[in-house]
Amino acid sequence: MHWLDKLPLGILVVLALFLGLAPFQPEPHLWEKLKMLAAGTLSRPIDIFDLFLHASFPLLLVAKLIRMATLRSKGERNS
Repeated sequence: MHWLDKLPLGILVVLALFLGLAPFQPEPHLWEKLKMLAAGTLSRPIDIFDLFLHASFPLLLVAKLIRMATLRSKGERNS
């Protein structure tokens, strides 16, 4: 997981916001694909790819934040 530690947080935030919210009109693809997933209509390969594409950086950001919190709490326990 050291590769996750090396990713800059600021860049991840920008990419997560940009890719997670693109396109801005009429609605973000990520939201559209999540609604399709919940409705059970996410079946075309292009839609599944689109979900993974638009969710990749938001998921990386969440993973990095969790890892940062975990490392911080381990550091506090060891002090």
